[in-house]
Amino acid sequence: MNIESIKSLFTLFSGEEIPESVPLIELAIAETEKLLVPGCDKNDIRLDFLCAAKANYRLQQIRASRMRGVSAFTGKTIKPAGGNLVYAERLLRDYMQLCEDLIISENFVFRSFSGEG
Repeated sequence: MNIESIKSLFTLFSGEEIPESVPLIELAIAETEKLLVPGCDKNDIRLDFLCAAKANYRLQQIRASRMRGVSAFTGKTIKPAGGNLVYAERLLRDYMQLCEDLIISENFVFRSFSGEG
């Protein structure tokens, strides 16, 4: 994974400046490394996109938790919070699917089938 590539992609996805967001990027890289299939190519460009999408998703989670909605002086909500979080989640899901051959599925379920019935 290329940290400079991840930083530029994160800026593209979030519109945020990098210095304040370095911990989010480092967390996304650590999360992604835990999911990698043993022996996969860590330099695959798709992993850079996945890391940037994960960092963006975490940023949007933080923003949504801080701001439930911007209210006008009359008490009406002007801008609902969490709209960006929905799009960040979709983007993350898309990149998870794109990288499905490089990562271990987080949703894998072990099933057992009996020979009876």
